[in-house]
Amino acid sequence: MSEHVRTGRLSVLAAAWVVARRDFTAILFSRSFFFFLLGPLFPVVVATLAGSVGARVQASAEQPVLGVAMSAADIGALTAARARLAPALGDAMPDLIVLQALAPDQAFDARAALVARKGNVAAVLTGTLAEPVLTGPDGLIGNWRGPVSMLAAQARSGQAIAYPQIALKPVTNSSASERRGRLTTAQSAQMMLFLLTMMLAGMVLSNLVEEKGNKIIEVLAAAIPMDAVFLGKLFAMLGVSLVGIATWAAAALAVIYLGGSALPHLAEPAVGWPLLVALGVVYFAMAYLLLGSVFLSIGSMATTVREVQTLSMPVTMLQLMVFFFASFAMTQPGSMVETAAMVFPFSSPFAMLARAAQDPALTPHLIAIGWQVAWVMLLVRIGARLFRSRVMKSGPARGLKRRSAKRWSRGVTVDAAGAN
Repeated sequence: MSEHVRTGRLSVLAAAWVVARRDFTAILFSRSFFFFLLGPLFPVVVATLAGSVGARVQASAEQPVLGVAMSAADIGALTAARARLAPALGDAMPDLIVLQALAPDQAFDARAALVARKGNVAAVLTGTLAEPVLTGPDGLIGNWRGPVSMLAAQARSGQAIAYPQIALKPVTNSSASERRGRLTTAQSAQMMLFLLTMMLAGMVLSNLVEEKGNKIIEVLAAAIPMDAVFLGKLFAMLGVSLVGIATWAAAALAVIYLGGSALPHLAEPAVGWPLLVALGVVYFAMAYLLLGSVFLSIGSMATTVREVQTLSMPVTMLQLMVFFFASFAMTQPGSMVETAAMVFPFSSPFAMLARAAQDPALTPHLIAIGWQVAWVMLLVRIGARLFRSRVMKSGPARGLKRRSAKRWSRGVTVDAAGAN
C-alpha cells in the first residue's frame, strides 16, 4: 500500500480493474438496468402470444371440403370409394359434401355454388365418374387433381383395391442431411451472435458520452493511463452484457421447457453443443470487445448523443456488411473466402463460430482467439491515443486537472489497496 501511495499511479491492469469494478457496480445496481433486462423480453412475449393466438385461429378454422354435384348413383359410389381410400391417403383425400343430386341431363352452375360460399366448399366436382370436372381456385384444384382422379377410378371399379403396406426404414442421417443440418446450426449461431453484439455494444457509447459530458473521463485520463480507462470500461460493459445474456438465457430455457416441442430442432454441431456454447460465449466477448473498442473511440471524440448517432451509423452499416461477408464465407468451407473471413478481425468471431458448427478441429480456434485478443489491444491503444491527441486539448485548466487527478488518484489507490 505504501508503494502505491508514494507513486500515486497504478499499473494499467490494476487501474483497469478499478474502473471496471466501478462501472460494473454502478450500472448493475441502477434502475435503468432492470428495464434494460426487460426490454428484449417484451418482443418475445408478444411473439409468443401472437403465435399462440395464430395457432388457435388456425386450429379453429374449418378445413376446405369438396362439394359434389352429380347423379345420386355417382355420389353414392364416390362416398363408398372415399371410405376405402381414406386410410391410405390420409389428409391428402378431401372431405366430401353433397351440394345437389342431379337428375339425368340436369345442369349445375359450379361457379355460382362457389360464389354462394355454402359451408366451407373450396371446389366443386361435377360431370360423371368417367369425365369428372373439378372447378375451383387454380392452386387448390391442382393439388386435389390426383386424389380426385383416384377417387373417381375407385368409384367406377366398385371394388376395394388392396394397397400394400410400405415398410419404413429411417436412418439417423446421411452425409448430405448432416452437412445441411450443421449449416443451419451455423447460420443460427451466427445470427444470434450478431444480434447480441449489435444490441449490446451500443451501451459503451452512451456511457462514455455521459462521463465525457461531465468531465469525469478527462479526470480519469489525467489520473491513470487512458489505455486502462478504455480497458476498464470495455470489460465493465462486457460483464454487464453477460449478466443480461444470462438472464435472457434463463428466460429462454423456461420457454423451451414449457413449449419445447414447438421449437425448431437444430442439428448437433461438429464440436458438440457444450463446446459450441462455450465458444459462443468466448466469440461474443471477442466480437463485443472489438466492436466496443471502435465505439469507444467514436464516443471519446463525440460531444453529444446526436454526434454519436451520426458517427456510429457508418460503423453499424459496415458491421452489417461484415456479417453478410461471414455468412457467405460459411457456405464456402476451405476456400480463400472463408480464410479471409477468419483472418479479418471483425468477421473472425462470426466465421469461427460457424466453423465450430461444421468442423470438429479445435486448434484453429485457439489461434483465432489469440489473434482477436491482439486486435482488441491494438484498437484500445489506437483509441486511447486519439483521445489524448484530439480531446484532452479541450479539457479544463491544467492546474485544476492536476489537483482533481491527485484527489481521484488517492481515492483509487485506497480503493485498490482495500480490494487487495
